[in-house]
Amino acid sequence: MPDKYGVGEDAYCYAGSTVLRNKLDIRDEPTLSEAEQQLSAIAADNVEFNPPPYNLVYLQNIHRLLFSDLYEWAGELRTVGMAKQDTRFCQPQFMEKEAGKIFKSMATARWFEGMSRAELIIAVADAYSDINVVHPFREGNGRAQRILFEHLIMNAGFEISWWGIEKEEWIVANIAAYNCTLGPMEQVFEKCIGDEIPPHQLISIPTQNGKQ
Repeated sequence: MPDKYGVGEDAYCYAGSTVLRNKLDIRDEPTLSEAEQQLSAIAADNVEFNPPPYNLVYLQNIHRLLFSDLYEWAGELRTVGMAKQDTRFCQPQFMEKEAGKIFKSMATARWFEGMSRAELIIAVADAYSDINVVHPFREGNGRAQRILFEHLIMNAGFEISWWGIEKEEWIVANIAAYNCTLGPMEQVFEKCIGDEIPPHQLISIPTQNGKQ
């Protein structure tokens, strides 16, 4: 029985079901989805901003903080292949290597520090799209990834807000980026990235609740 990610029956789901095993023993997807949204939103308030360097372990820690109340495997790299329609994500055995390349590229770019807003939009759209293809977790990739990019963008000196972006817009942008068309993703970040942050305000910046 394939689920929305096309992985079929696997150890992450209850037997004969597409519902992920969870600490609350919720057995239907709508209720589990609602629990995910509520618990991760609450947990996001406890994710502290940290300056770079960033890496895959940093992203795993964000995921663990967001989902440890719900999933035993929160923060752990997935062990099954995954796909959404025609989008096939990185195979588990290659995820660490591919993520390492992306983080190394961002480090080489000095974590986008000193870029203009226009330059930053292009840079983060490209990096976000690359990490999305790695898709390191069985569930909750978008929420964890957006917090990582909040930190990147705030460290680069700009405000960031996801609230004007609809779910369908995210989906379209990610599919286009997978097919090497970054325009829609750049449009997303054009909406999300705000004004420059005065340097004295960068010391303690709260993390926003990522919108699914």
